Amino acid sequence: MPHTAPATRTAVDKALDLVEAVARAPRPPRLTDLADEVGLHRATAYRILVDLVRRGWVLRADDRYLPGTAVLRLSARAAHNSLTTLARPVLEDLCARTGMMVNLQVLENDGSRVVDVVRPDRLAMISTLRDEALPVHRFAGPLALVAALPPQARGPYLDVARRAGHPIEGAAGLLADLDRTRADGFAVEHGRNEHLVSSLSRAVVPSPGAPVCAVTLVGPAAETDASRMPLLREELASAVDALGALLSGQDRSGEA
Repeated sequence: MPHTAPATRTAVDKALDLVEAVARAPRPPRLTDLADEVGLHRATAYRILVDLVRRGWVLRADDRYLPGTAVLRLSARAAHNSLTTLARPVLEDLCARTGMMVNLQVLENDGSRVVDVVRPDRLAMISTLRDEALPVHRFAGPLALVAALPPQARGPYLDVARRAGHPIEGAAGLLADLDRTRADGFAVEHGRNEHLVSSLSRAVVPSPGAPVCAVTLVGPAAETDASRMPLLREELASAVDALGALLSGQDRSGEA
C-alpha cells in the first residue's frame, strides 16, 4: 500500500521513508516500487537513493535495492547483545559437536568483526581475534560474508585487499575466491593467516538481502583435512540453518 505522507516532509523524512521501505519489502524493490510506496516523485526518490547508496544505507543490485551495510552496522551496534545472546546456544552446541573453536562475525565497512567466541580449553593456544577487524583476503569469515553480497557491493572490501597487494584477478585472485565461496556456500581458509590454523565459515542470510552474520569453525589444520571436512561442513550448515531460523522468528520446522 502506498505510503500516506504528511503534508510537509523534511529531507530526513524522505530518506528514512525510503530506507524503511527497502527494509520491509518482501523482495528487493525497484525504483518505481519505492517511489510509489513512499509517495515521492520518481526523480526525487532516485536522487535520495543515490545518496543513500553512497553512504551505505542502501545497496543497489542491477535495478533493485536492498538494505545496505550501514543498516547492518547500526543494528549490529545497537543489537550486538541480542544477536550474541540469541546465537550463543548455537555456537556452544556447534563447539561441543565438533571440538573446534566457533566464532560469530558481523560485516563492517571494509571487513568483518568477531563479536563472540566459544573456545574449548584444548585450543587455548589459538587466538580468538575477538573485537578485531578481519580483512576479506586473509580470513574465512569475511570471505563468507562478502561472497554473500551482490557483486556491486564488494568494492570497499576489494579495495582493502588491493591496497595490501593481494591479487584480485586470476585463478588465485580474490574474485575467484569469492565466486567459489558463493557457489559452494562455504569459505575455507587453510593456513593463509596462520600456517597451523584452518577455518571454515558460512554466512547467515535469513531473508533476501545482505548477510546478517557468519559462523566460523577454527581449529588446527590437521583436524580439517579431507577426511573430516564433510562432517564439519554438515555441522556448520546445520548450525547456520538453526541461527537463521531464530533470526527470522521461525523454529527448525519453519513454523513462525
